[in-house]
Amino acid sequence: MGTGGIMKIVQFFKESVAELKKVVWPTKDDVISSVKVVLISTVVVAVVLGLLDMLFTAGMNIIF
Repeated sequence: MGTGGIMKIVQFFKESVAELKKVVWPTKDDVISSVKVVLISTVVVAVVLGLLDMLFTAGMNIIF
C-alpha cells in the first residue's frame, strides 16, 4: 500500500467523522420508548406463536 492508499484511508475517516457529526441522535426518552415497543411486540408475537403451536399440537394429537 503506497502513500495514495494511506491518504485514501485518512480521507475516509475524516469524511466518516464529518458525517457522524451531522447525525441527529435520538433522545434518551425516544430510545426507551422504542425499546418498550420492541419488547412488548416480541412478547405478544411469542405468546401468539406459542398458542398456535399448542393448538396445532393438540390438533395433531387428536387426529393421529
